Amino acid sequence: MTTAPRTPVWTSTTKLVVGLTLVAILAGMLIKFQSILPPLLMAFILVYLLYPIASFLTRKLHFQWSLSVNLIYLVLVILILGLLTIAGFEIFTQIQSLIGLVTRSLDDIPLLVDNLTRTLQEYIGPFVPEVETLNLEQLGTQLIDNIQAGLGRIGELLGRLASGAVNTLVWTLFVLIVSYFILIESGGLRERIIQVNLPGYSEDYARMSKEVARIWNAFLRGQIILITISTITYTIVLGSMGISYAVGIALLAGLARFLPYVGPFITWTVLALVAFFQAFKPFGVSALVYTLIVLAVGWLIDALLDNIISPRIMAETLKVHPAAVLVAAIIALDLLGVLGVVIAAPILATLQLILRYVIRKLFDLDPWEGLAEHPTPPPLRVQFREWLANLRAKLRLNQQKKL
Repeated sequence: MTTAPRTPVWTSTTKLVVGLTLVAILAGMLIKFQSILPPLLMAFILVYLLYPIASFLTRKLHFQWSLSVNLIYLVLVILILGLLTIAGFEIFTQIQSLIGLVTRSLDDIPLLVDNLTRTLQEYIGPFVPEVETLNLEQLGTQLIDNIQAGLGRIGELLGRLASGAVNTLVWTLFVLIVSYFILIESGGLRERIIQVNLPGYSEDYARMSKEVARIWNAFLRGQIILITISTITYTIVLGSMGISYAVGIALLAGLARFLPYVGPFITWTVLALVAFFQAFKPFGVSALVYTLIVLAVGWLIDALLDNIISPRIMAETLKVHPAAVLVAAIIALDLLGVLGVVIAAPILATLQLILRYVIRKLFDLDPWEGLAEHPTPPPLRVQFREWLANLRAKLRLNQQKKL
């Protein structure tokens, strides 16, 4: 009985050449298809966010996994189509109003020129202008030509906006399709979302996957909670203070939580401009005093979120310096666009984890030594109940101390 001959074992030089070749090919593909990276990242993020919902439907309602996924994406498609319909109708209405305004203005130009002629024929101080030397017909024609040129530029701008909208719609459809197939083919098993089989590294891969999942879990769910709390707080406080566009500023403040330092500064700048220039000033104070009061309130809200609420929700999971996040956001903006700014913090934390693993392996050290084993975090409702219970306990303790 003969056995099949074994293939030759690669030498270290062969392994190095093959490894460098694969890295070069991968880098070339990333550079060539750089535009596809943000949609792919969005697809994986969407899968990660929708997985708990599909798992809940399967576990609680006893649906099949495919039925749960199909229901979720059906709701998503209906929501997207509804939002597109509302946005398209509103944009069409605004464009129609703009065209009507410009058309009426063009019709009124002869009347405006006639009124200008009569005005110039009157005395202006001690001088009498020579109206006969002015070719008002030529001026009117030139004005109409300039307006038509402006309308042409507006048409070009609208064409670019329409092209951008179609491009965004196509990429949105791509994200939905890719995320749908990834989620439905996982069969309800999280480890099947991304399958990698490296001989001898199964334990390291499992640990790395757990750590990376912990980072993104803390960031995505934590940011959703922080954005919700920030938006609701700003809406209530700014609305009670009489700030115009309170809801829009509140949404801006919520989204600004993604970018440290710069995000709150942008929110405070917009808030100060709106408070200073709005016509209504409550409390009977001057514009400057009112602006300073509003800025102080905004700073207090962000300080409470950063120093009390955010550490409890994030639990220092990312462990990256805010200044490093800011630099990473600038780099990610160039590579991934706006999405890079949003996910700069978890990307930096993930790269930091991978770099730590590689460096310790290069020096023949245990890659997980000194890295605490984190248990699986409880569901959000359990975390919220625990937070409420701790808050009530502290309130009772304070009352007992006063008594």
